Amino acid sequence: MFHINSPEFWVAISFLAFVAVLVKMGVPKLITKALDDRADMVRKELDQARRLREEAQDLLADYQRKQRAADEEAKAIIEQARREAEAMKAESARNLKEQLERRTKLAEDKIARAEAQAVSEVRAAAVDAAMATAERLIADKLSGDGGADLLNKSIRDLKGKLN
Repeated sequence: MFHINSPEFWVAISFLAFVAVLVKMGVPKLITKALDDRADMVRKELDQARRLREEAQDLLADYQRKQRAADEEAKAIIEQARREAEAMKAESARNLKEQLERRTKLAEDKIARAEAQAVSEVRAAAVDAAMATAERLIADKLSGDGGADLLNKSIRDLKGKLN
């Protein structure tokens, strides 16, 4: 297989001598320690990343809860405002109706007073006209002999009514 004069033999011997020197100097322990240190560092970074991820998830969940609460509060505020607006609308309509009824009543009362006053004025004018007509008729009838007879008859009737 290998001969002492072959270069492959000397390369294999050199390689084995090199590996023996490295083992004697503790290089595998250094390499193992470096790899263990690197593995520990990676493990720590993974743990830290996991913690950060959990914190981020907690923050996200907290913000989502706050968002839902804010949405519910906004809906409640909107609903309250809608109820208040409806109440104000109903109250305004009721007030307007009452005001219209009062004004209608006042207008009807004013019309009734004006009507009563007009009727009173018409009656007064009718009485005045009737009295003026009666005065003229009486004055016409009382002029002359017929007036004296009528006056005497009225006095006699008056005496009978007084007794």
